Amino acid sequence: MPAPRITPWLILAAVLIGLDQASKWFVLARLLPGETVYVAPFWNWVLTFNEGAAFSFLSDAGGWQRWFFTVLAFAISAWIVVTLRRHADDFRLSLSLSLILAGALGNVVDRIRFGAVVDFIQWHAAGFYWPAFNVADSAITIGAVLLALEQLRPQRDRAAKENT
Repeated sequence: MPAPRITPWLILAAVLIGLDQASKWFVLARLLPGETVYVAPFWNWVLTFNEGAAFSFLSDAGGWQRWFFTVLAFAISAWIVVTLRRHADDFRLSLSLSLILAGALGNVVDRIRFGAVVDFIQWHAAGFYWPAFNVADSAITIGAVLLALEQLRPQRDRAAKENT
């Protein structure tokens, strides 16, 4: 049996990292920190720099979190690559892991370059503002949801077989 092909999954991750970085370059060239640009009734562009993790977790921790999250992202990325090598033929799992890999590394680039993650997409409704995020964050979120659904799928499949 030939070895599973990891290359397409790594190419997907690289393309998504490129899209993430290109979108951040575009925003950095056009907005000042804190500047808000109206896009739609529920959507703004706003340039922010997040020194923490999701929802600005540990953003005011004094600087050590930059390197902690960078090392953590590299460790998770290494685990993902190893897992992709083992399961490259499993489409759903590999897709979800590739999205998470791209998001993690896209944000690592920012942490190394700027000391913080560049966020710029802001959604809001009825006075509630979701924390600003970026393409990498979206990839991580979609990948995590797909991964969770993938982990639930075998249970559904087993239950369906038992009920027939």
